[in-house]
Amino acid sequence: MSDRPTLPEEHVDWRTKGLWWPGDPIGLEEFAARRDSLFEGPFTWPLMVLRASALERNVAALADFTRRRGLLFAPHGKTSMAPVLVRRQLEAGAWGITAATANQVLAFRRFGVERILLANELLDPRALHWIAGELNADPGFEFLLYADSPEGVGAASAAAGGGRPLRILVERGVPGGRTGGRTRQELLDTARAVAEAPGLELAGVAGYEGPLGEDADGVRGFLRDLVDDAAALTREHAVERPIVSVGGSAWFDLVAEEIGGRPDLVPILRSGAYVAHDDGLYRRTTPYRRLAEGPDSLAGALELWAQVTSTPEEGLAIAGMGRREANSDQGLPVPRVLRRADGTSTPAAGVEVTGLNDHHAYLRVPPELGVRPGDLLSFGISHPCTAFDRWSVIPVVDDGDTVVEMVATYF
Repeated sequence: MSDRPTLPEEHVDWRTKGLWWPGDPIGLEEFAARRDSLFEGPFTWPLMVLRASALERNVAALADFTRRRGLLFAPHGKTSMAPVLVRRQLEAGAWGITAATANQVLAFRRFGVERILLANELLDPRALHWIAGELNADPGFEFLLYADSPEGVGAASAAAGGGRPLRILVERGVPGGRTGGRTRQELLDTARAVAEAPGLELAGVAGYEGPLGEDADGVRGFLRDLVDDAAALTREHAVERPIVSVGGSAWFDLVAEEIGGRPDLVPILRSGAYVAHDDGLYRRTTPYRRLAEGPDSLAGALELWAQVTSTPEEGLAIAGMGRREANSDQGLPVPRVLRRADGTSTPAAGVEVTGLNDHHAYLRVPPELGVRPGDLLSFGISHPCTAFDRWSVIPVVDDGDTVVEMVATYF
């Protein structure tokens, strides 16, 4: 990473959700150095934490997978928007970081990231001019941008000026999906426009297989289309070793099979959810269920702790967390552990979240479990990409429930 980050000094104060800190502000490093207990320290509920052992396992797993399969790795930084985690991913061997928006590009530059892939079209002249300026000011900065239309090509060309070119990936999409040309001819028309436009460099192709859902044959066909697209760029525009970039969070095994280690391509995987994984969507869809390494290669690193505040009816408990603390776009939180008021713990077997209000969770609980007000429950989440943004500071805890680090997010 670059030494150029200009981040403010982050601290804990009365505004920090999940912490009870009415006194003077304290820096994150100083706070972490206190080594507070999660259950005896200055915390209040609900509270989102990261489990250090799971986080370390996840970062190592994808670093190892991509290295052994001959893939460059640019994990999607939108998952956490946390400089501490981005740095870990890069230090583990990631080639760069993927962004989804212009503001994320700006944030990652402030994080010190030297290689950024913007997996989206960008037509904002203000942002494009700034990126072109960064390329000219910093010879070590590398940047890739999508295009799927004459308007996108024109906006990039107008901003490029006379310095280093903006490197463009022409995007392929799928019918009914989001961005990207639907046919090879559309893709090649965009590629021709890029090749002819001043200030641009045609670098390769990219796509997102997510709209294909669980259709493995469709995903494999999409990947092969991208490879054929790249070959066409080599034939028609003499692009040497074109980039082929794919998302792949649910299909990085197929990505590795189809484009990993190919000498005629530069394959870049963009999977980002792995850094925290989850107990819902990605637990069900992880490629490790199909790989020899096994499904336990990744672990849900995010835990949301909430207190039972009421047991108003038999079989019903209310926990003090809701939509403001817990995401539910890809499934409701998943109960993990019940920690009773006396400090003993037991698996939260049979507990189910049935609904969320702003700050309340409705729980179906087995009467025999004996859930009482004051008990704590830990929950896993589904879809980490919409979980981090509810928390500006997240404690990292070791397996003894001691806080060892504090992670700030920048959404």
